[in-house]
Amino acid sequence: MTRQDILNDPAIGNKAEAFEAFDDIPTNPNLSSTIGEVVAARYSRRDMFKGALAVTTTTALFGTSAILAPKQAAAAGSSRYNFTELEWGNDTTHHVAEGYDADILIRWGDPITADAPEFDVMNQTSAAQLQQFGYNNDYVGFTALNDAGTRGLLCVNHEYTNEEVMFPGLGRQDRDGFAGMTPELIDIEMAAHGGTVVEIEKETTGAWRVERASPYNRRITPLQTEMTVSGPAAGHPRMQTNADPDGMKIIGTLNNCAGGMTPWGTYLMAEENFHGYFWTSKLNAEGRPDLSSLPPAQAAQHKRYGVPGMWYAWGTRHDRFNIDIEPNEPNRFGWIVEVDPRKPDAMPVKHTALGRFRHEGCETTLAADGRLVVYSGDDNRFDYQYKYVSTGKVGADNAANSQLLSDGTLFVARFDEDGTVAWLPLVYGTGPLTPDNGFKDQGDVMIDTRIAADLLGATPMDRPEDAQPRGDGTVYLMLTNNSRRKPDQVNVANPRPENAFGHIIEIKEDGGDHGAPAGRWSILVQCGDPSVAAVGAVWNPETSQNGWFGSPDNAAIDADGRLWVSTDQGGNWGKTGKSDGLYGVETEGSARGTSKLFFRCPVGGEMCGPYFTPDQETLFLAVQHPGTDGTKDLAGFERHSTFEDPATRWPDFDPAMPPRPAVVVVTKQGGGKIAV
Repeated sequence: MTRQDILNDPAIGNKAEAFEAFDDIPTNPNLSSTIGEVVAARYSRRDMFKGALAVTTTTALFGTSAILAPKQAAAAGSSRYNFTELEWGNDTTHHVAEGYDADILIRWGDPITADAPEFDVMNQTSAAQLQQFGYNNDYVGFTALNDAGTRGLLCVNHEYTNEEVMFPGLGRQDRDGFAGMTPELIDIEMAAHGGTVVEIEKETTGAWRVERASPYNRRITPLQTEMTVSGPAAGHPRMQTNADPDGMKIIGTLNNCAGGMTPWGTYLMAEENFHGYFWTSKLNAEGRPDLSSLPPAQAAQHKRYGVPGMWYAWGTRHDRFNIDIEPNEPNRFGWIVEVDPRKPDAMPVKHTALGRFRHEGCETTLAADGRLVVYSGDDNRFDYQYKYVSTGKVGADNAANSQLLSDGTLFVARFDEDGTVAWLPLVYGTGPLTPDNGFKDQGDVMIDTRIAADLLGATPMDRPEDAQPRGDGTVYLMLTNNSRRKPDQVNVANPRPENAFGHIIEIKEDGGDHGAPAGRWSILVQCGDPSVAAVGAVWNPETSQNGWFGSPDNAAIDADGRLWVSTDQGGNWGKTGKSDGLYGVETEGSARGTSKLFFRCPVGGEMCGPYFTPDQETLFLAVQHPGTDGTKDLAGFERHSTFEDPATRWPDFDPAMPPRPAVVVVTKQGGGKIAV
């Protein structure tokens, strides 16, 4: 199928859906041992075919209590999530569990500085957008400014833009070569990407508000924010460009999906699908990039990363995004960016020691001896799960702490048949990471992290998204889906071809130490509808029809050590009939593998965040791209959204306003900890 065939598919309603379909081909050539095949060897392949809740499968995941009748199982162990579960569904607004308030805190276009203009959706400018809240808010973090935690800095990623519902009269641009994207519209898109830091305060009423005049407030964008580089790839020849011959000054960050907060209060922005922003004028007969004019090694490197994706027209306006002019520029994206939210004039840093790939997140914790540990997944079909461990220990000096992100070892996971996971070091000169395989130094290993992981024999996974560590040495991996799984790879962990629903893996690091070089793994849940045997979903039988979900994405661990999971089904939510939402997922005892629905999004929106304040009395959630994905499946609407005709006008419900991505604040009516 050619590029234009995909773009013209009537079932595809927006650019994001189109390029997800176009980008659906795995770039990993090393598919000889998927995680599913490993699990098949561990749990008998024959047993898998006994049904979604077969005794062998279910007891392997949850223990013998899970095969009891639902009422018996409920008596054996009760949920730690104390709230009345929502009913599933999909409509034009958001819903939260009974007894809770879910208030809009900040929306796309809201001014964040004292002199910023008010949002004028019909007369947008890049200058205004640089002082307004960005588009498609994904990760949300919070760091307190006072001991009570009632004042703090909200740190929010802005992943991408949807021009068909963002700009009046424009429509989809991907199908006609972005002919309508003027230089100013491109710059508005760029100004709407990146991140926002904004001060917020909890009032005596219990409501939170934005402090617009705060000196901390800032936007971080790929249009104009200057960044420096640390670690093994800093100044590397492959990081040098015509505009930056020293390879040390990069303008901006983009496609910032999930992220993390460090123990010392800085904000980590993960660069995910960076490949989609690069352009070329050289295409083959199928409309795909022709890299034959590049040196063979460079062409292979770009191909492994999917560069250039041509999702945006930025390369037609800014030479740095055109690989015909700047072939090294893609090497300057795909990193973890550290921002100090308390120092608005401080330059963000791209930390190359954490590797270059499509980072979904960068969640931090401490090893038993005080070293920093960072978990991050590579969000692509058949790519890998990573862990970084610093050389030094976290201390009281924040400047020294930031150096820990430049001096350490990056590891990639291999999941073995005996239930162990080995963390393989990505170190130059180790094993195959030598000049014979194209690596001249550690900078090369980090720039080509994916290729290095291929050579080490890491386990290809089903789109590793967020990885959420808990203080006891446990980490939960969100494997969102893999539509490219073949029928002969069916097994317990990935029990269906064209896996649309995903699963969650639990790792217990050896000795309860996140710094350990090995651990043990198991399956927490296999997602999808457990009432349909052909789906192959596996949940604890206590899970209700409201509680099961598909496509786990972001996650959080609250102050009580409980796991919360948000979902991202994209345009495929019609396969479940459910909007994306937030679920409490049991990880312990006889209730392990039980899930309850707490919050759900308006149609077409993705559930992002989640992030709890330390006292667990406030939950920040982000709803991005409301009214876009899969709106053809909304009963009564049944067409694709546009600026003029969206499926919902959430959260304003103003006939003059399109849907707007927004951050939601959830609090308990009358006060108190959430779900306790």
